[in-house]
Formats: sequence, C-alpha cells, structure tokens
Amino acid sequence: MALLSKKTSIPARDEALPGRATPTPLGGKHFVNGSQIKQPAVNGLEEVLFGLGCFWGAERKFWQVPGVVTTSVGYAGGHTPNASYEEVCSGRTGHTEVVRVVYDPAKVGIDQLLKTFWESHDPTQGMRQGNDVGTQYRSAIYVYSDAQKKAAEASKRAYQAALTAAHRGTITTEILDAPEYYYAEEYHQQYLAKNPNGYCGLGGCGVTYKPPVEAA
Repeated sequence: MALLSKKTSIPARDEALPGRATPTPLGGKHFVNGSQIKQPAVNGLEEVLFGLGCFWGAERKFWQVPGVVTTSVGYAGGHTPNASYEEVCSGRTGHTEVVRVVYDPAKVGIDQLLKTFWESHDPTQGMRQGNDVGTQYRSAIYVYSDAQKKAAEASKRAYQAALTAAHRGTITTEILDAPEYYYAEEYHQQYLAKNPNGYCGLGGCGVTYKPPVEAA
C-alpha cells in the first residue's frame, strides 16, 4: 500500500528526481506519416499536449485525425528535467505521459481534438487509467493559448454534464498552461505502428462528447 500511495501522489519539487541537462536523443521522422517529429508550431500551426493514460495508444488516436501534422510522446507536468521512462514510472518525477499534437487549425479545430481526447479515455479516474496506476497516467490538457484554454474548460464542463447524465463520476482532468515538454525515448515514438500487437490499455467510457454551444 505504501508503494501505491507513493505512485499516486505527485512529489514535491524537492522530493523529485534530479534528472539531467541533456535531452533524450531522438530521430527526426515520424514513423507513420514521415513528418518532422519536432515540427515547431509556426506558420499558422498550433500545438497542444494531451495526457490520457498510456501514451502508446493515446498517440495513435491523434495521428489518425485529419489535419494533425505530427505527433510525439513525452513527459510533462512534473519536476524532473529530461526524465527517463523508468524514472517517470517510479512516480518520483511528477510527470504524466502526454502526446504532443501539432495541428493545422485550418483543417482541424481544437474542439475536434478535444472530442478525441474525451472519448478515448475515462477522465474520472484520478491517478490511473484502467489497470494502469500511477501519477504518469493522470488526465491532463496542457494549452499554449488563451483560446485553447477557454475551449478546453468549456469542453470539460460539457463533458461533465454528459457524464453526470450517464451516472458517471467527476472529471479529474487538469487543464493548465503548457509546462516544459520532454520528448520520450525513441522506441516509444509511434510505438503501436512499430509494434502492431503492442499493449494498449486505452479505452473510453462510452459517453459521447458533444461540443458546447459556447465553443461553437
């Protein structure tokens, strides 16, 4: 029980692992669509970070959305710079597993991405997602603009209403200005495309997301 408690509470900054100054080495090309994994959000492109459980399955959800330019997986929301996967899994970094989504807003709106986010996991589970337990599996939306934050908060209210009507629990998703994003190791990038039979514990809760009137 002590281990479970440790893994389901975010450590204070002075309790977190120190990490390292050197970023994780990462190749340049997206395994699925050949885009640049580290594509900057420039020339009209935008980016957002989503945490919705194990990032292997989460990334696949987003690279399939038309209008998404590139995706990658990494760690954010914690204290440890350039953390390794093993360090994140220890519960001593404070990070959650996230997908960085770079998209063309002329082709896909933030609300379509939010629909994918809400319907692809159960956002009421706190520090877990299904059988995956730990701080790295918490639900999160990390935004880069006031417009994204407004849309995310409106979508949370709308989805909570839908969940309540379906007799489901309270959303635990954190919505914050984007913290530092640290790319995960090469083998995690587009993992389920490289390993089609790989593990994916991601699953929605069966409640449809409908865009709120205020975000329309």
